[in-house]
Amino acid sequence: MFLERISQSPVQRRGCIEVICGSMFSGKTEELIRRMKRAQFAKQRVEIFKPSIDTRYSESDVVSHDKNVITSTPVESSSTILLLAQDVDVVGVDEAQFFDPGIVEVCTELARRGIRVIVAGLDVDFMGRPFGPMPQLMAIAEDVYKAHAICVRCGSLAYVSHRLVDSDKRVLLGEKEEYEPICRECFNQLFPDNQLT
Repeated sequence: MFLERISQSPVQRRGCIEVICGSMFSGKTEELIRRMKRAQFAKQRVEIFKPSIDTRYSESDVVSHDKNVITSTPVESSSTILLLAQDVDVVGVDEAQFFDPGIVEVCTELARRGIRVIVAGLDVDFMGRPFGPMPQLMAIAEDVYKAHAICVRCGSLAYVSHRLVDSDKRVLLGEKEEYEPICRECFNQLFPDNQLT
């Protein structure tokens, strides 16, 4: 899908919101980086933001599990994005589930200004519950792309990031030692009393 704008004229610019969602290890950040680099290649002005709490691979850059990197700006709150996203054509937001609820209004305002907004994040938490502002972002987006990892237990399409460590904290940063992608059936076998619908 080619979404880069041909015209740079502000009169003709139409803002939009694209959401890339799915479980961990599904390629969400990889897809965000791919779209942002295509926009750069098209000579568009881009700015990428991530929550400052996400320091797994880098303090400042957005880094995929496959180690692809793009420069970003870590921010504490979503309102900072509006202040920093000046004179840009495309705004990328990684790990949107970690942002405050204001990220929905921020993305809406950016799109209203004629900016293409590309948001990546987990759609559900480790217990299969809708995660943070992601459901609202998916509802207002023009385009929603659901990426899938492969279930490490049976090979089906993964649905949820199963937590391997003992913690009830909703936000717990981690990688392969802490999480594994599993499908709905394998999740339901592990948690028969908390079945995903």
